Amino acid sequence: MRLIGKGGERFDDVREIAVLRGGGLGDLMFAMPALDALAAAYPDARITLLSNPAAPAVLRGRTDAVHAFEELPVVPGVRDAGDGAPTLDDFEDRLAGRFDLAVQLHGGGRNSNPFLLRLRARHTVGTATEDAEVLERWVRYVYYQHEVVRGLEVVSLAGAAPVTLDPVVRVDDGERAAARERLGVTGRLVAIHPGATDPRRRWSPDRFAAVARARLEAGDDVVLVGDHSDVPAAAAIVAAVPDGLRDRLHDRTGALPLADLPAVLAAADVMVGDDSGPRHLAVAVGTPTVGVFWFGNVVNAGPVDRGRHRVHMSFVTRCPVCGIDVTQVGWTAERCEHDPSYVDEVQPDAVLADVEDLLATT
Repeated sequence: MRLIGKGGERFDDVREIAVLRGGGLGDLMFAMPALDALAAAYPDARITLLSNPAAPAVLRGRTDAVHAFEELPVVPGVRDAGDGAPTLDDFEDRLAGRFDLAVQLHGGGRNSNPFLLRLRARHTVGTATEDAEVLERWVRYVYYQHEVVRGLEVVSLAGAAPVTLDPVVRVDDGERAAARERLGVTGRLVAIHPGATDPRRRWSPDRFAAVARARLEAGDDVVLVGDHSDVPAAAAIVAAVPDGLRDRLHDRTGALPLADLPAVLAAADVMVGDDSGPRHLAVAVGTPTVGVFWFGNVVNAGPVDRGRHRVHMSFVTRCPVCGIDVTQVGWTAERCEHDPSYVDEVQPDAVLADVEDLLATT
């Protein structure tokens, strides 16, 4: 593929590359195509991902684009919290001066650019808002841009052309088979993640329960995945399923190690979820998905194709409680204190129709 955006020439004699991408699981997935592009453009370089502990748990042994991981220290706007994280001084002492190229894929640069510059890399590329310190080569940060494309535009500044638009996380057939065996699944499997970091992006448990019941009644198995914050939603789904169907409902929320999540999602025939990290990971492992999105988030995070991935959008433009305009974004945008679901206008029957279609065509 050609470079995205204006691009730039490749830098000479690059042997060590640092890539900054913190945030959650979904943020990590959005960075994967940019990492693959860098690895292709600089095949002799060692790429170190500066991220959170989720990165090695999910990616180690599942990509050739990352060769080392460094856990981020707690720094406002870069990483807000983390037990056992390295101190900033220790992080800087170990890594400053090591890298030939440092790449900022973490937000608009207000906090992440000064942090990246502490590494004293020979070359730097990244984004910048109007009030951010700029790097050697930079592109303006505009919120409404797909996160994958934003990352590819950044690495194009270093001469790296895209090799894929979808994130790719490897799971082999043996891992898929082992995951199905552990669940006791012999037929079709539907995975459901009933959560999202932002409560406004969460489809209510009763809607997920309607999907789960319908697929269980059709003879499929259903596995619920998520972290401890998703346990209440999963419990509500389980409670809404008749006793006679629960033997094929496998609740793994709060109990499945993150390192095992790629294999479980890859074992599923279809995954249903909100705009959330596990749904984005399902795309990366090659599982068809049906996603429930607020329409603004589709711009930044929606899947690219519709043969494997279906999107149901809620067109809420104002807070259902107070009426404030919710289409304004960015750190200066006004936000009310209410966190109702913005996506509950999406109906289970519509989601189920796409689940059935994907099961019949993939």
